[in-house]
Amino acid sequence: MNVFGKKGNNANLNESIGLTNLGNQFWNLSPSELIEDSIVSGQGVLTDTGALAIETGEFTGRSPKDRFIVCDDKTEDAVWWGDINIKFSPEKFDAIYNRMKAYLAGKDVYVRDAYACADDNHRLNLRVTTEFPWSNQFAYNMFLRPTDEEIQDFDAEWNIVCAPGFMADPEIDGTRQHNFAILNFTKKMAIIGGTGYTGEIKKGIFSVLNFILPHEKNVLSMHCSANIGKEGDTAVFFGLSGTGKTTLSSDPDRQLIGDDEHGWADDTVFNFEGGCYAKTIDLSQEKEPQIYDAIKYGAILENIGFVDGTSTPDYEKTEITQNTRVSYPIHHIDNIVVPSIGGAPKNIFFLTADAFGVLPPISKLTNEQAMYHFMSGYTAKVAGTEMGVTEPQTTFSACFGAAFLPLHPAKYAELLGNKLKGTDIKVWLINTGWSGGSYGTGSRMKLSYTRAMITAAMNGELNNVEFHQQPIFDLAMPKSCPGVPSEILNPKDTWADKSAFDDTANNLASQFVKNFKIYEEGSSEAILSAAPKVMAK
Repeated sequence: MNVFGKKGNNANLNESIGLTNLGNQFWNLSPSELIEDSIVSGQGVLTDTGALAIETGEFTGRSPKDRFIVCDDKTEDAVWWGDINIKFSPEKFDAIYNRMKAYLAGKDVYVRDAYACADDNHRLNLRVTTEFPWSNQFAYNMFLRPTDEEIQDFDAEWNIVCAPGFMADPEIDGTRQHNFAILNFTKKMAIIGGTGYTGEIKKGIFSVLNFILPHEKNVLSMHCSANIGKEGDTAVFFGLSGTGKTTLSSDPDRQLIGDDEHGWADDTVFNFEGGCYAKTIDLSQEKEPQIYDAIKYGAILENIGFVDGTSTPDYEKTEITQNTRVSYPIHHIDNIVVPSIGGAPKNIFFLTADAFGVLPPISKLTNEQAMYHFMSGYTAKVAGTEMGVTEPQTTFSACFGAAFLPLHPAKYAELLGNKLKGTDIKVWLINTGWSGGSYGTGSRMKLSYTRAMITAAMNGELNNVEFHQQPIFDLAMPKSCPGVPSEILNPKDTWADKSAFDDTANNLASQFVKNFKIYEEGSSEAILSAAPKVMAK
């Protein structure tokens, strides 16, 4: 066995997790060294932007049905078990990990010391051991990077072992199929096999933090972007895919804290990560200049196509997948906060693309409504966004990140409510979707209007305007907003057929109520009281 790179004080890797029979160990290699190894081994190519392009193989996205949590004394009564959090026995974990270790015996591995959480009070030290060099470079890009001095005495609390080439046998291992991602909170390990999709590494640790921080430290973990203004005011943006979260949090007048995963402690909002993992489908410099310009040497492009006969990325090509991605360290973006920490938020924005055209373009939520809409995590898919979608469909994802929540969604919502209590923090519901009718009849809300509404909210320009209530959802709508035509602020006013508006609003409200039934047990009366009131026909 040979050990290369900056190895700190633990050259024998993790004897405590049984990885002792390895080939060469490459510790904390630089991005340049990892890029070279990926190219020399035939696993990647350089694009003309300088970024490394790789293919993740069979899996080009996460596989939620193959993500498990070990059920033991630590998790049995705490985890919200079901389709999202699937039980795995401690005995099966030990058995599959033993087979994984046997697979890695004699193989070269890449080892990365890293950490999550920019707030030192909540820092989680990680050690990532990977079969492939580009998986290790992904960990370099996405997690926070210790200094050379810190590495010398680095003590990892959690270990991630990623071996895409190791295929599970469901008959032996108790998995659903040959790929898996398993979290063990007692042994503080995440093991990933049978899939090269790098997002499993990122979201595995996000799931870990979604358990540890709320359950053990009273810190709200959030699937959101965050930025900070020139006056030091922090804003956070929640929203599912297609609602404008990345676009609206990218503001030349505000510095980015982070684009995806954050914690809210008593007086800080802090980034979990040290990088960004962005979709690249149809990417252009005009639409997303920050992301486009960040794709340079050190970035990793996943599963993209190329302009024929060149090394130029073609972001419109989807032959491999529509989920084409880029990862890059956050310092590839100029307008960032260093370190990635802001104060407690002054404004919180829930973004939804309501394709039914009934939610107001901006409304102010009570604390109870904030908890309810946080748990609902609503948006709508429209025709053309996915195979088989021919008309608007409601989509709900608890806390805007249901796939990564080990605890009951009410735990996160109540923690949000506690943080709002007794403060002047404003929570806004922003509809970036349709106005004047549903998709196919109405039109998409202008981005310039949405930006004007968000800017007015952050600048306090809505603090002294008159509000009125929308029936059914009981949302407080401003009667005026700088830079926005007053006639679009009440969605019913934009519909030619007022009766059709009422019917559509009532139908959407019933979908909210139906979705929330799975959360009723475990939710407080305060949360339940904020549900929309479906009108009897």
